[in-house]
Amino acid sequence: MSWNSLPEIANAMVEKGRGVLAADESTPTCTKRFDSIGVDSTEANRNAYRDMLFTTPGMAEFISGVILFDETLRQSTVKDGILFPEYLSNLNVIPGIKVDKGAHSLPGTDGEKVTEGLDGLGARLKEYYELGARFAKWRAVITIDESEPSGTCVAANAHALARYAALCQENGIVPIVEPEILMDGTHSIEDSFIVTEEVLHSVFYELYGQNVLLEGMILKPNMVLSGYKCSEQASVDEVAEMTVTVLKRCVPSAVPGIAFLSGGQSNENATAHLNAMNQILGNNSPWNLTYSYGRALQSPALDAWRGKEENVSVAQDAFYKRAKLNSMASKGDYSSDME
Repeated sequence: MSWNSLPEIANAMVEKGRGVLAADESTPTCTKRFDSIGVDSTEANRNAYRDMLFTTPGMAEFISGVILFDETLRQSTVKDGILFPEYLSNLNVIPGIKVDKGAHSLPGTDGEKVTEGLDGLGARLKEYYELGARFAKWRAVITIDESEPSGTCVAANAHALARYAALCQENGIVPIVEPEILMDGTHSIEDSFIVTEEVLHSVFYELYGQNVLLEGMILKPNMVLSGYKCSEQASVDEVAEMTVTVLKRCVPSAVPGIAFLSGGQSNENATAHLNAMNQILGNNSPWNLTYSYGRALQSPALDAWRGKEENVSVAQDAFYKRAKLNSMASKGDYSSDME
């Protein structure tokens, strides 16, 4: 497949009923996942695992794009040796690439983080485009506690996200803009709402200031949740209502779609929250609301696979089911009875 413009790519990524698979785990992160199932994190095993996911029969029904890691972008299918970007494109699944270099300490703050990776990014994007990537992802990390986030942290990360997005578009690549408010902590859902609103306003202010084409980008935000250690956990309906409200306040309608991160939620909660938001908005949403999940799509498949070739079919069935349930949630048609 070929996609001819940034808005065309962006709209294809958030097509109703399809979402983006986040398979961009760094080698250290992938090693942690493999350790949990007793599999050595070798290059060959990582290739085999991604191959198991990408060659799942029918995957393209529910997956519009895949975020790859640098290593994975250069790998091939196990059976036929077809480079993953070419293989995915042939399925009408858009290949993407994680381009940030991770969160590092932000000077002038008490341990807050800023995402790095802007140096040399233009040259890397040119190479990634030649390798087949048509979108990219950059994740900023914001924490909540009594004194955080600071204005310094919010401003630095918003500015970096906008610079990244402008560089992507200059090189023909759609940016996924991911400002993640971490839900670790004891904060309430009201605290999460306030911080999410502040961060999204700052991000779109910077995107506008750096001439980013809103029609040619995707937003990947957190949902508005109670901190995972908060004594009062918000209901599915409360999460959906508060998340929709903050999006309406902050996200211009020119943005084609919003692909949520799961952020450590359980598989079932990530699906139920997305479903409830789409039920609230119905056919009146200015954007398509969909998913860009990592663990919330992969976990059942990883547990079933356990590094064994004889488990591939069962693992693929688990991945297919999870993707199908999230596809239904992106249309407001999911029920917990389907689990």
